[in-house]
Amino acid sequence: MNWTALERKQLLIFALTAFALPYLLGVLMGITFYAGGDVSFYPNAQMYYPAAGVMLAMLLTRRGDPRMPRRFYGAFLVLTGAMILICLASSFMPAVPWSLYGQLVLIAGTVLCWIFYFLDKKEKRTAYGLRFTGEGKKRPWLYVLLFLALYLGRTILPSLLFGGMEALSQIFFSPLLQLITFLSLPLNFFLVFTAFFGEEYGWRGFLQPLLQKRFGPMGGVLLLGVLWGIWHLPINLFFYSPDTWLQSLLAQQITCISYAIFFGYAYSKTQNVWVPTILHFFNNNMIGVFADPSAIQNQVIGWGDLLFSLVTAALFYGFFLLSGVFRRRQVPTLPLHQEAEEA
Repeated sequence: MNWTALERKQLLIFALTAFALPYLLGVLMGITFYAGGDVSFYPNAQMYYPAAGVMLAMLLTRRGDPRMPRRFYGAFLVLTGAMILICLASSFMPAVPWSLYGQLVLIAGTVLCWIFYFLDKKEKRTAYGLRFTGEGKKRPWLYVLLFLALYLGRTILPSLLFGGMEALSQIFFSPLLQLITFLSLPLNFFLVFTAFFGEEYGWRGFLQPLLQKRFGPMGGVLLLGVLWGIWHLPINLFFYSPDTWLQSLLAQQITCISYAIFFGYAYSKTQNVWVPTILHFFNNNMIGVFADPSAIQNQVIGWGDLLFSLVTAALFYGFFLLSGVFRRRQVPTLPLHQEAEEA
């Protein structure tokens, strides 16, 4: 099915914000990196651009819609602008600890976004895919538990295969401390949700339904994974793995296609954007349970690592493509044309 003229216009606005903006800022990120500056805040800011693209697309193409959650949209866009300014400041005034200030802005902005979220009426939150209940009858927490089990399995498997119990003991190096760290994550989510919502409202809430409409339920999700991987290009080049950037780009494709499958599966089942938002949060923060979070920066990725990642990704996530949601079901596009329900 082809996109309508309105949808094409929305996609253009989304693409300019979600893709062109990080690539333009990526030039400055690269200059800062090679000058020896701190680029650690650029990835945080980039997470906001997909949702900002959706919001701008809706605000510019559906100006007269009384159901639009303008308060929440406005708060999120202001926070996104602040994140961009901090990136610029970190490049032009490197002596200032902008990454620290940026985290404080992120937390304060997230709290304000919660306030404006609830100031918008439930009908508005529902119409634009922001409600907590999704379809209502589904159990969203089951998909969170399933993802955590898959994440743990994919973390443990290499140790069991190549290092045995000794390597496994290195993963669980301090069980009590790791348990405390894990239990603190839900509270942390409420202070930083905007970053993960920033990606998922764009990828799953907006782009997945449109790609599925044009390329089919399965084809749309797989194409989304490829685009999502390409979107990470500046981060791969200047943050994740500057010395092994080619392997990093390929590894990113494996990761994003795998997660596009599972996140897309969970979103199709629940039609609840908060489910992939929570999954994305756990994926990014579970590394702090098993390792030093700084390990994501300046990685050295070997070709053998890439092959193993491909095999485990196919093993743990590929079989979800067999689900019926990828053969006969497309999630609805924004805004959702359904009766408002309790959010």
